[in-house]
Amino acid sequence: MTDENSKLLVDLEVRIKQLLFLCDSLKDENDRLKTEIRLRQDHIDEATKNLKELKTKYDSLKTVRTITAASVDVDTAKLKLSKLVREVDKCINLLK
Repeated sequence: MTDENSKLLVDLEVRIKQLLFLCDSLKDENDRLKTEIRLRQDHIDEATKNLKELKTKYDSLKTVRTITAASVDVDTAKLKLSKLVREVDKCINLLK
């Protein structure tokens, strides 16, 4: 090999090593980002679950307040309870 070919070969080897290093760095960053995405998705899932629980509690509280409020007559309370029972029945039927 000539001296020029030898230099080109060394230069090629250096560039290949740089590319391999860059590839490894990108793989590490990709793994880190995937882990971060999983953690954030878990956090979102937990927040969504908490939101659903809070909405259920809020709806229950509204129902209890409506039933126990002094200004609400018995007929209105019965209608609301009947509606709730129908909704529960629908849910049970959907689960079957």
